[in-house]
Amino acid sequence: MRIGELAKATGTKAETIRYYEREGILPAADRTDSNHRDYSPDHLAALTFVRRARELGFSMAQVRELLALSDHEDKPCQDVDQLVRDQLEEVERKIEDLQSLQSELGLMLKSCRSDKIGECRIVESLARPIR
Repeated sequence: MRIGELAKATGTKAETIRYYEREGILPAADRTDSNHRDYSPDHLAALTFVRRARELGFSMAQVRELLALSDHEDKPCQDVDQLVRDQLEEVERKIEDLQSLQSELGLMLKSCRSDKIGECRIVESLARPIR
């Protein structure tokens, strides 16, 4: 399959696919006689894996590690489990940060009862130095 077909099948831009190839995340595609990249079902599977891992918030370094681990089907799963545990902790931390942000923004809205920006508590609170 050509790069456009792979891009469409995975929802990935062609330039991103080329980047993944340059970085060794995807193996280089074979070339046709007319020098077009020719991607296999293995490329599709690998790119789907990468896209899904990225959607779950894994960094590119973690994706590389997951790909390397996936090449050893007979090994115990504990290294993969640890990567997922670490990612889950990161997601939970981000959720806490977002909930705190949500609360702060809600308080800002509640504190402002003015019709004029010159008397706006939100603008006033944004201008205060961070503690």
